[in-house]
Amino acid sequence: MDDRATARAQEYAQVYEELLAAAARLDALRPLDAGGVDPHATAAMHAVRFAATILWPEVPNTPPPGFRQDSLGLIELAAHWREAALDLGEFAPPPPVLRLVSDPAPPRP
Repeated sequence: MDDRATARAQEYAQVYEELLAAAARLDALRPLDAGGVDPHATAAMHAVRFAATILWPEVPNTPPPGFRQDSLGLIELAAHWREAALDLGEFAPPPPVLRLVSDPAPPRP
């Protein structure tokens, strides 16, 4: 392997480890009170896991990530949680209720 290829492999390995560490930190940030999860941390975690999954085949002699490696499934999870984080689609808040407001005073002649 030439010097350039060696440097590239080392950089890929370092970025891969950083992605796995970032995904683990985001996973730790997800829990909320009352058993819920933070949609922002969850969306970011799935996106970082997707990046690690894409990079993994290019990192020689490295074990696979410790999560499901189905790229399509990870994309769907990231999209689902992105919608939750941004209040889009089925997660959009209900529109405001419009009420008729009338003047309770009788009209003057």
